[in-house]
Amino acid sequence: MGDSVKKYHVLGAMSGTSLDGLDLLEVVFFFNQNTNSWSYQLNSSATYSYSKKIKEKLSNAHQYKHEDIEKLDREYTQVLADMMNRFIRENQVEKLDFVASHGHTIFHQPENRYTLQIGNRPELSRLIQQNVICDFRVQDVELGGQGAPLVPIGDKLLFSEYEACLNLGGFANVSFQKKEQRIAYDVCPVNKVLNLYANQLGYDFDENGRIAEGGKVHQDLLSKLDGLAFYRQKPPKSLGVEWLDKEIFPLVDGYHMNVEDKISTFTQHIINQLSQSLKEMKRIFVTGGGAYNNFLIKELGGKIKGEIILPSKELIEFKEALIFALMGVLYFRNENNILAEVTGASKDHSSGKYFGITK
Repeated sequence: MGDSVKKYHVLGAMSGTSLDGLDLLEVVFFFNQNTNSWSYQLNSSATYSYSKKIKEKLSNAHQYKHEDIEKLDREYTQVLADMMNRFIRENQVEKLDFVASHGHTIFHQPENRYTLQIGNRPELSRLIQQNVICDFRVQDVELGGQGAPLVPIGDKLLFSEYEACLNLGGFANVSFQKKEQRIAYDVCPVNKVLNLYANQLGYDFDENGRIAEGGKVHQDLLSKLDGLAFYRQKPPKSLGVEWLDKEIFPLVDGYHMNVEDKISTFTQHIINQLSQSLKEMKRIFVTGGGAYNNFLIKELGGKIKGEIILPSKELIEFKEALIFALMGVLYFRNENNILAEVTGASKDHSSGKYFGITK
């Protein structure tokens, strides 16, 4: 390989707002100093589901008191450690440089310069006997940024061949290059809303969008959803669960209609918002759980001019874990891993915390 290529062996860990579980990805990054370019090799990967008890706590934690959140933080750190140790054992992972962990978002209030991800405690390093880089969002919010989306740095360095990168997780976020500037923002809620209503029908999620396809779109509700003030804001902008509790659920639940029609109407709302954001894009790289929603993808494809590109199953499911692993590498190298032009922070910066033995 030679001295011109630097190599980093990392375990990336991501827990998204849709509460599917903990995504773990073992990856090796290569930085070519001659060409100033990054490449990667995906090794083992797994998603470990949360127990019903932990899932419930994480789902309701934004309503907890301070001391209960502290208690959950310690409990969740142990959950992370158990899952990481299991992954390392089952996949016989050896000689990691570090684990890059996102933690789990409980509060996201950039307008109050506050965001909280639990599981980013120093004891995680001791519990897994690995160096840990974590807590990527807090510093950006302190610098006046949105603390989200953070994946655009990875889109820029690893996926620049696509005109736009769209992630369909608990929320949808999009990232694209416009001249010299990287633009990215949260577009709208996706699985955080769809899954909740699917749960009311006894399903974990709307598989392939079948419920949405079979329901009726309620035009008045759709019009009110599309008219929400957030969609008129210019980026940088981001969404959190607090916004759903304030703006989305009271609105949707204020209409007397069956759950199938709520899912159908909200799916159409997602399609409307995504098509607005993607109308000028030619090649769109789509990842996240929503990429499996065949109905949503088909309907979206019919409303935009560009081509929707779905990558391998591994990238669909683990792209965010991959990028947080890369953010850990950039922090390790003392290089900027957050773009001010994306988040609105006062400057580009290298964000994170390091817990472990050596740096």
